[in-house]
Amino acid sequence: MNSLKGKKIIVTGGSGLLGRAMIEDIKTSDGHPINLDLQPHGSEDTFYQVDATDQAAIEEAFKKIKVTFGRIDGLVNNAYPRTKDWGTDFEEDVHLKSWRANVDLQLNSYVACCQAIIPYFKEQQNGSIVNIASIYGVVGNDFTIYEGTNLKTAAPYSAIKGGLINFSRYLASRLGPFNIRVNCVSPGGIFDHQPEIFVKNYEHKVPMKRMGTPDDIAPPVTFLLSDGAKYITGQNLLVDGGWTCI
Repeated sequence: MNSLKGKKIIVTGGSGLLGRAMIEDIKTSDGHPINLDLQPHGSEDTFYQVDATDQAAIEEAFKKIKVTFGRIDGLVNNAYPRTKDWGTDFEEDVHLKSWRANVDLQLNSYVACCQAIIPYFKEQQNGSIVNIASIYGVVGNDFTIYEGTNLKTAAPYSAIKGGLINFSRYLASRLGPFNIRVNCVSPGGIFDHQPEIFVKNYEHKVPMKRMGTPDDIAPPVTFLLSDGAKYITGQNLLVDGGWTCI
């Protein structure tokens, strides 16, 4: 049901933690992943060095991909650009200039990628966009899981991901007549060698009693790209071990 046989799928940020798993899962499902990132990962994937925040570079890359492969079947917006002060305290350290910069880097880069891909999908009357959002675009932050650590959650993140989820609904409604589907996947916390106390705090709360892994996130993305999801659009799939159900 999740076969992507012959489908050409662009993944932005395909060299990152989640992106690498998505690339591999697309391959496993017989799809052809195309990685758009600033740095390559491995040697097997089709790689285009592209800054996802550069609209002209995005448009040029999509044009080259269309010429090279003849079509583009899917786009996964997964890149995670951010400023150097990302994660600083909202009340004391987050300046409006930084907030604006991060909204532009993250939310608006997703918008730019969507704008660039839609004409190709309209032309072929088919296509799937999967935007990577977050549980913190749906529910408020639980600050207790950070107690005893130096970790901080970034205030703009919730606004960016919440906006992305509803923007995706807008696109799904507008593009449905062209057989273009737009969905989100919202991961819960992903294990990335965080401090032991944070992992313990997180796993205590989540119903499945573990943090997520990239391999938990990639298959749902593949599903939403596949024909098995051909009548699914405008949805936000929460892949969170039950975090948002309590």
